[in-house]
Amino acid sequence: MAQRTSGASVPSGPRPLSGVPVPAMASAGRRDAPEAPDFGILKRLARDQLIYLLEQLPGKKDLFIEADLMSPLDRIANVSILKQHEVDKLYKVETRPAPSSSDQFCFLVRPRIRTMRYIADIVNADKMSGRSRKYKIIFSPQKFYACEMVLEEEGVFGDVTCDEWSFYLLPLDEDIISMELPEFFRDYFLEGDHRWINSIARALQLLNSLYGPFGRAYGIGRCAKMSYELLRDLEGESEGDGQGRKPEIGNIFLMDRDTDYVTALCSQVVYEGLVDDTFRIKCGSVDFGPDVTSSDKSIKVFSQIRNEHFSSVFGFLSQKSRNLQAQYDRRRGMDIKQMKNFVSQELKGLKQEHRLLSLHIGACESIMKKKTKQDFQEMIKAEHSLLEGFDIRESTSFIEEHIDRQVSPIESLRLMCLLSITENGLVPKDYRSLKTQYLQSYGPEHLLTFHNLKRIGLLTEQAAGETLTAVESRVSKLVTDRAAGKITDAFNSLARKSNFRAISKKLGLIPRLDGEYDLKLPRDMAYVFSGAYVPLSCKIIEQVLERRGWQGLEEVVRLLNGHEFSVAGSAGAGLGGRRGCGSHSLCPVQTARQRTARPRRHSVWCSPCSWGAAPSPRSRHCASSARSEGASSSS
Repeated sequence: MAQRTSGASVPSGPRPLSGVPVPAMASAGRRDAPEAPDFGILKRLARDQLIYLLEQLPGKKDLFIEADLMSPLDRIANVSILKQHEVDKLYKVETRPAPSSSDQFCFLVRPRIRTMRYIADIVNADKMSGRSRKYKIIFSPQKFYACEMVLEEEGVFGDVTCDEWSFYLLPLDEDIISMELPEFFRDYFLEGDHRWINSIARALQLLNSLYGPFGRAYGIGRCAKMSYELLRDLEGESEGDGQGRKPEIGNIFLMDRDTDYVTALCSQVVYEGLVDDTFRIKCGSVDFGPDVTSSDKSIKVFSQIRNEHFSSVFGFLSQKSRNLQAQYDRRRGMDIKQMKNFVSQELKGLKQEHRLLSLHIGACESIMKKKTKQDFQEMIKAEHSLLEGFDIRESTSFIEEHIDRQVSPIESLRLMCLLSITENGLVPKDYRSLKTQYLQSYGPEHLLTFHNLKRIGLLTEQAAGETLTAVESRVSKLVTDRAAGKITDAFNSLARKSNFRAISKKLGLIPRLDGEYDLKLPRDMAYVFSGAYVPLSCKIIEQVLERRGWQGLEEVVRLLNGHEFSVAGSAGAGLGGRRGCGSHSLCPVQTARQRTARPRRHSVWCSPCSWGAAPSPRSRHCASSARSEGASSSS
């Protein structure tokens, strides 16, 4: 149903990305790991409700679908299911109304002002031409009062009927579910708009009712506080549907995205992450372009390499190729009966594996081509220096060169943001210099980009008094620019204390290595960043679950601006201690360090909206490694 680019649509396989089956690392490698709850129930509930809403408009009808609902809808109810319920034609909500002869229009949309004006234009155009139709608007996941106000202002509120499709959670894999709210991050963290808090709370309430009360809830962040408190209020008003059920989710962890920007800003180096960077994984699937394959069939990704470091992938593909060849060679020396069995039972599977192998080799070649052009190794080196706090001046120079060469506007912004967060803001001189060079390279229209990044705290300038500017200026007159830069870095470290540096030291986010890090046999979560950095969000979850609360992490919590909470029992029991929470994607993961005395239940981490429409693959990588070490984490 969703409009795709040419090439293959590949449902992402197990783990690091926004993908599919549970990898061996999570389940087979952990004998004490409990089975995941059946999240397929969420999909069936959403499908049944959608069918019910469509049947309320009996007869043939045309369905207009908003672009970012097409992929989620395709996973819930495909075209054949919609046709069975008298959907005649499908249209994408676009700037111009599509011509149609149908007497009934149904709009499946997000609650957006511009979409309401689009619908109003269609209704008013029909009125002007004397055409009579029935109009039904289905809002997902809920309707807002502002939308009804726009319809009323446009004079069409009485001509349409409105309903809600309470589609809060989409299963993308056996162990990951997502709210698929692309605008959440911008609305909440940039605009300060709290309208999605209700959707988050209702999504949590749905989990509570289907899978029983949460054994224990943890969280950190302002959005977390509001979401969990609203969940508590909703549970108090409801009958408590899930209270009598046996709990299937042992722990739930709610975390605001702004608690850990660093992890999302680091380059991905596992296979699925690089597939996402190169081709973009959206709603659990990726569309490879014609450079990789000319096939248009849906193809499954090898589960064995989804979470592997990219350096190991070619070895796996090479071994896979040899194994396939060996199986083909078995044909030699077969008699007629054996050949018949081989052709009927094995040949089709071998050809499918051969196509898969060609696909992934092509994908690897495209990734290598793109990353070579971007000086990927030098970029990783600069990122590691920023994370460790060494050679900051050299890393800044690399970013300047990256901007001047116009390698990638997004990558340049990402590196600047990483520099800003790890250094607790940029030195005013560096901020002005980088900003000027970026605007000269990519255009003055990005002034608004810098303004928004500054408002959100991703790319900031150090306030006066945070650096020894007077001493810096005197030193710069006496020594070369390069030497002055190094001395400035030293003065900066004395003049202030970076929150990231302090948190990193407290939690041991930078592993101390004796020799080279073994990426083939990773021993901790740092493998997802080539052994250079343990994801902050995953480390927090590991520590909190080990301690059964925030005791002993008071200094870390203070540096993260607080709003933490730890609550035993169901949501209705109330909040204990301090509070916090955020959400966009909800990901069930196993409890860290399973204790023999504790019941075997699942844990859920509710992370905030990541950078785009789908849950953050970068966070998903962390989940993979966290599980391998026994930590509870995920997208």
